[in-house]
Amino acid sequence: MVEETQILILAMAPVSELRGAIPVGVSLGLPFWKVFLISYIGNLIPVIFLLLFLEPISCFLSKNFRIFKIFFNYLFKRTRRNSQPLIAKYGKLGLVLFVAIPLPVTGGWTGAITSWIFGFSRKLGFVLISLGILIAGGIVSLLTWLGIAIEKYFNWQTLIIIIFLVLFCSLPHLFPPPPKGRRRI
Repeated sequence: MVEETQILILAMAPVSELRGAIPVGVSLGLPFWKVFLISYIGNLIPVIFLLLFLEPISCFLSKNFRIFKIFFNYLFKRTRRNSQPLIAKYGKLGLVLFVAIPLPVTGGWTGAITSWIFGFSRKLGFVLISLGILIAGGIVSLLTWLGIAIEKYFNWQTLIIIIFLVLFCSLPHLFPPPPKGRRRI
């Protein structure tokens, strides 16, 4: 029961979310289905609270404390900048894709903020974010399973080499060079 609680708390955390909880849960020896279910539920819990209370809490704190006004302005601008391309191009599907990408700052927490920023209803936002988290959970589970299989049949050095090669090959796609032409100063 202690391991399950750890997985639930890890899935609720804004940095790790389900993406960190699944590999940790599997490494603790828990079955995949159990880890997936606990991680999925744990990732949804803060989304519910964010969708319900983000607006009133951020408005109250921003209005009464200058430091929170600065923080929320930064948070909302960054979130809008990161999610704008997908939402503008794909609409509702863009929110699902944004949450489903298993990279840092693209999970349920940021999806809830994005849903609020772009004016999705709470119910629709919850459904879209839930679907995105489900897809992300499937991707992370598959990657975790593949990592275990590679490590089991080869060794951990081979797994590290494969991870390095995948990251090295995908870096140009994740971080394209800036456009040529006029430079900003």
